[in-house]
Amino acid sequence: MPEIALHPEYDWQSFYAAYVRTYIERDVRKLTQVGDDIKFLRFMTAAASMTGQLLNLASLARDVNVSPPTAERWLSILVAANLVFLLQPYHTSVLKRAIKTPKLYFLDLGLAAYLTKWTSPEVLKTGAVAGAFFESFVVGEIIKSYQNAGILDLPLYFYRDRAGVEIDLLIERDGVLHPIEIKKHADPTPSDIRHFAVLDKLANVKRGSGCVVCMYDKLTTLRGDNRIVPVGWL
Repeated sequence: MPEIALHPEYDWQSFYAAYVRTYIERDVRKLTQVGDDIKFLRFMTAAASMTGQLLNLASLARDVNVSPPTAERWLSILVAANLVFLLQPYHTSVLKRAIKTPKLYFLDLGLAAYLTKWTSPEVLKTGAVAGAFFESFVVGEIIKSYQNAGILDLPLYFYRDRAGVEIDLLIERDGVLHPIEIKKHADPTPSDIRHFAVLDKLANVKRGSGCVVCMYDKLTTLRGDNRIVPVGWL
């Protein structure tokens, strides 16, 4: 949203209120007939509150009191409008215990903050969803870097198994998986990359260099070929 970013005197809540009205009244109706604008706005809000989490379509449907097929159709509208990105899990037939549910990322975090009633950056920074918003920002910036380069088939995944082992983001390149952890702190340690070794168990997959994206102020080596990457470098 460059207009609001370049003009800090704008009332951001009024800006996003007008944006939501325009989006629902014009863009959504171009994609499909929603039928209930109020419920669709509630659905957008529920999706925004789920950013950075595993998708729970049944929960979204219950929150808005719509059927699961309607929730699935409305989610496809948000994806088609590039407001929501569904990050798919990485799994192979060898790794039977991998979670197969995608993670939901709301890409317009200003809109997400407006919808979920976070009224200032300072409150959001210390709030309960700060980590999820930070992770969503990092994933969103990486997605945009590919899209701006004209790459639409994104080689991006995450890893999570039923034992709780999780890697926030995987970038696949030429059969090599590059793991990324996303941490909203400024003091990364080797424990942040402890789960990277799970990739060594995958057949026909090579683990490449990885990193921790965080609030640290400079690019440096963490351990081996794994780096600390300041979020400002994205």
